[in-house]
Amino acid sequence: MPLSRRLAVAAGFTAVTAMGGLFGFSRWTRSRLESELKDAESFLTSAPERPGGMVYRQFGATGLRVSEIGFGSWGIGGRAYGAVEKSVALNALSVAEELGCNFVDTAMVYGDAEPVVGEFLAGRRSRWIVATKFSGQEEGMARTVEDQLRRLGTDVIDFYQIHWAPGRDEGNLYEDIYRLKKAGKIRFAGVSLNSGRHIDFIADNTEIDGIQVPCSLLDPFPFVDRLPKIRARRLAVVIRSSLREGFLTGKYTRNSTFTDQADRRRKLSRDEVASLVDKAERFRFLEAEYGSMAIAAARYPLSFPEASTVILGTKSSDQARVNFGTVPGGRLSAASLARIQEVQMELGSRYNGNWFMDRVRSGAGL
Repeated sequence: MPLSRRLAVAAGFTAVTAMGGLFGFSRWTRSRLESELKDAESFLTSAPERPGGMVYRQFGATGLRVSEIGFGSWGIGGRAYGAVEKSVALNALSVAEELGCNFVDTAMVYGDAEPVVGEFLAGRRSRWIVATKFSGQEEGMARTVEDQLRRLGTDVIDFYQIHWAPGRDEGNLYEDIYRLKKAGKIRFAGVSLNSGRHIDFIADNTEIDGIQVPCSLLDPFPFVDRLPKIRARRLAVVIRSSLREGFLTGKYTRNSTFTDQADRRRKLSRDEVASLVDKAERFRFLEAEYGSMAIAAARYPLSFPEASTVILGTKSSDQARVNFGTVPGGRLSAASLARIQEVQMELGSRYNGNWFMDRVRSGAGL
């Protein structure tokens, strides 16, 4: 297999799943690696040649098919990234639907997001897969779900998530969510988490159907180093924070400030803002091929077939046209993906070994 072909297949799989040594798979057998490469090649060839059309993916083993870009509703709740008029939020949801989005993620703690989503869903509930969360409300999970069903104007929640990975003394939360599923209040159960060890625990010890996890150009882990575990368990995966609070859009400078009291980024120090901007700037090269850093950053997680949907925070119809009309269906090029890996390593991402990349660079056979 020529070097260019190997790099296209491997990097098209985000240079991760197939890169055995790069992610700790150097002990895999030759036949196992060849199987991974065939899967990667199949994924590449099945992707649309032209971006701009919504693509739908399997939601783990649930049988659901979700738009590969989902609507992140935190922003329209008015308490995280500035105030948003309800009419503006409803228009954004409407544009998202017109462009093929069928997945919305929300939570009771996202300000007015749940009731706004509920108002929008009136008369169109069957077109949407609705995800929300239990965020530790004092009344407990069962009563909280009843409140959320009323707020969302529905009789069932499609994907209900515990908003954090339960600790050792919180095993009752798993039992609570299983009971809700058995009672028909929710269809599938999930956990929103941040660490690889939590992914391991959920995959090995629970009946959870899916997870929500951050993944971005700046933060590839824990998602990318748990791909084999996620794939074997057939977990649904909701990717969040692909734009890293907007810093990967490329529109902020080291001197940017956030003065809106409803914007959570106002808590960042000047040094923290400068550091995030400096790191994001390392990926500025992506603009040349994709037109903007934001589009490239959002497409990065889409390079992983294990990702079911990437939720993008959307506050306006203009943002919706970009998020759901421009991002879907595109794939990062092999050259871009390989360079991204190098920059990530330079910024401190600790990949386990270099066996595969060493072979690719040297032109050695697989």
